[in-house]
Amino acid sequence: MRVGIYVRVSTADQQTLPMQLEAIRKYLRARKWKSVLEVDDIGSGVKERKKRQQLMVAARRRDIDAIVVWKLDRWGRSLHDLVSTLQELSELEVGFVSITEAIDLTTPIGRATAGLLAVFADFERDLLRERVKAGIAQARKKGLPHGRPQTVQRHEEKVKRLFKQGLSKSEIARRLSIGRTSVIRLLAQ
Repeated sequence: MRVGIYVRVSTADQQTLPMQLEAIRKYLRARKWKSVLEVDDIGSGVKERKKRQQLMVAARRRDIDAIVVWKLDRWGRSLHDLVSTLQELSELEVGFVSITEAIDLTTPIGRATAGLLAVFADFERDLLRERVKAGIAQARKKGLPHGRPQTVQRHEEKVKRLFKQGLSKSEIARRLSIGRTSVIRLLAQ
């Protein structure tokens, strides 16, 4: 079995990368699997993990048969991200193993677990959608504003004053740190 290893820490000062790698390598030796690609990531809250993407590309090219991580939260940014990447790997027939949680999607029981994760991800999305709708309904009922705040409106007098002074719309936008389109809309009122 050709395996890609993925390890990640949130900040550069964390020292768990060697510990994660050691645990994964021990697991691979026990299963007699071969590591063909090792990827380590450092960073927290990053929307796009380019190094993790290397493993996904390798999976799509069929360069690896499985991905092994130390812990699920090292791989997925959110439950939705975790489930969507696991579903893609499943469709590619590439296994996924998280050694800390003993999740092994290379087995029939593991693949069933992935199906349950997908159900919970859908459930989480539905709950979030319901809470948002309920919050909007409550705000409307109380006559409160909802949605994105209209922060540009507070600049209306300044925008008109600066425009009368001869400043361009672009310069006004730069000075007030607002969008040029917002300046145009305010002047059109």
